[in-house]
Amino acid sequence: MSGLEDASKLMERGILEIAPLAYMRGRTLSNAFVILDEAQNATKEQMMMFLTRLGENSKMVVTGDITQIDLPRNKMSGLKDAVSVLKNISGIGIFRFDKSDVVRHRLVSKIIEAYQAAEGGPIKNHDTQRTV
Repeated sequence: MSGLEDASKLMERGILEIAPLAYMRGRTLSNAFVILDEAQNATKEQMMMFLTRLGENSKMVVTGDITQIDLPRNKMSGLKDAVSVLKNISGIGIFRFDKSDVVRHRLVSKIIEAYQAAEGGPIKNHDTQRTV
């Protein structure tokens, strides 16, 4: 959002960090705004590890599209699991988006509609989920 040059400066100053999920173990993320993107590809174990890194004065945003899971079939998506397990916890919000929220090319909504029609109706759980 800030551009490559500004982001590089923020990284040099230690204000911004981009780290793979594998580097989160053992850390506490305090005084931070943390984003986990493409969370549909995190395993249940990785998701739990990530979510438990939340420290004081921090907020987390977890985004992902459960229709685009790239995990092996025998691995449960951590995002799908987290939405189910955490849905009734006060302080955690779950937002579901559908084709009307698509902000990509105007044809993307039409592509989603075509796939829904081919499947005989709305694609089950075709939504992007963000957990706050």
